[in-house]
Amino acid sequence: MHELSLAQSMVSELVSYIEKNNVKKVHQVTIVIGKLSGAEKEPFEFAFPIAAEGTLLETAELVVEIQKVVILCNECRSETTLDMPLMKCPSCSSRSVKIIKGKEFIIKSMEIE
Repeated sequence: MHELSLAQSMVSELVSYIEKNNVKKVHQVTIVIGKLSGAEKEPFEFAFPIAAEGTLLETAELVVEIQKVVILCNECRSETTLDMPLMKCPSCSSRSVKIIKGKEFIIKSMEIE
């Protein structure tokens, strides 16, 4: 389960921020997981509390948002959100597309005191 190592890395980043900014309490952490990031929501939700144990993050609510895949067609310049990662432009059927969203694994926000 590589989500545990991802959670540990994320907690490390957040704890660094918390310490540098004298944060007293963390209410909520919101992350974005792209459909093509290689991470899965449920295993990450399981791993985060384990990684956060003993830190100010341990009582924080974790909110996970899933980013669908968004492609930009290099031929017709159409931007499309895909439910399935079929890398083909639905407007012109070109396979010459660029993924512009869906690979991310990011901290979106943190509600703190």
